[in-house]
Amino acid sequence: MRLTPDEGDLTARAFARLDARLTRDTGRPVALALSGGGDSIALLRLATEWARARGRSVLALTVDHGLNPESGGWTAFAAEAARAAGADWCGLSWDGDKPQTGLTAAARAARHGLIAQAAREAGARVVLFAQTADDIAEADLMRSEGSTLGRVREWSPSPAWPQGRGLMLLRPLLGERRAVLRDWLAGQGADWIEDPANVDPKFGRSRARQALAGAAPPAPEEARALAGGRPTMDGEAMVNVRRDIGARALAAALVCVGGGATPPRGARLQALTARLRAGENFAATLCGARIEAAGDAVRVMREAGDLGRRGTAPQVLTPGVEAVWDGRFTFRAEHPGWSVEAARGRLASLSDADRTEINRLPAATRGAWPVLIRDGALAPVLAGEGVERRALVAERLRLALDETTHEDDLISATR
Repeated sequence: MRLTPDEGDLTARAFARLDARLTRDTGRPVALALSGGGDSIALLRLATEWARARGRSVLALTVDHGLNPESGGWTAFAAEAARAAGADWCGLSWDGDKPQTGLTAAARAARHGLIAQAAREAGARVVLFAQTADDIAEADLMRSEGSTLGRVREWSPSPAWPQGRGLMLLRPLLGERRAVLRDWLAGQGADWIEDPANVDPKFGRSRARQALAGAAPPAPEEARALAGGRPTMDGEAMVNVRRDIGARALAAALVCVGGGATPPRGARLQALTARLRAGENFAATLCGARIEAAGDAVRVMREAGDLGRRGTAPQVLTPGVEAVWDGRFTFRAEHPGWSVEAARGRLASLSDADRTEINRLPAATRGAWPVLIRDGALAPVLAGEGVERRALVAERLRLALDETTHEDDLISATR
């Protein structure tokens, strides 16, 4: 079969995008999300060919959501395709009850969480996803009709938190058309799965796909300068921002400081941005974070009341195992008997030295600071012998604001 210029150049374009982001000749695998659909099979073949030439291995990860009676067969097909291409393969399952509403979003979140966890356990720092230019156009149309989907970028942090901490997603096919990928696969005699959900009009993505059939897709979003400058760290877990900060940077600051998984979007974020730009002095809470604006000073901190409303139980530390607390800190204890919880309700029990230290924080966030308790003792401490604490906010914010461009930049994120 004679290839069109687009098809013939596909390998070169994909290799160039992979070369621009990934390290050569290292023992770490590159993870790859493999559904068995045409886009992911094309990515699998391109990535494994690249990896063989660059001294890398590929770990393909397939999630069985259990939502279709054929899903077991699809998983088996993906496993066979991965191994035939020379990749390692791991199957993952979304078990348990499924929600009655918001199933698509829940399935997407579960997929990202399972893939992130497996990738980290395998030592990968980057996961390849097979979104195309058509996916960008479909998501744009869905947002115009009220969806809260974010706009995907070629290089972005994993949306799973805290499973995806320090992990980046790379979409090397984001500038490609879906039809070009399938023509390329057909030229190789390759098979792939066609999920019937892709043409089922009850799904918003399917309706958008049908509405845009034949239309030219938009170009992938490139990294660009952030309006209003970048947030700056204030200690381990607070952030300072300017009043003219852009919505994207403010959303990143809020979700990182709040420790949650979903950044704020829509009307509430726009209203908060507008209040800042109007010069208003105020205190507000969004996404588990508190923002205090007074004059030129605007500070974002964890909202202690949010932790109190959740009624979070003490988190017991298992010796030698890293535990993530409140999405903002990790703890690792050398010996048993330690637990960590919020300082809220325990501030008066701290020693004079610890109380002096914690009083350096703004009053509204002191109760959200972590304290340690040993063997059920009544008095908490800010630090314990043999317990390592690491803050996650600064590193997470760095990844969210495009301050990394390459796999090598992720060393500090996974240390």
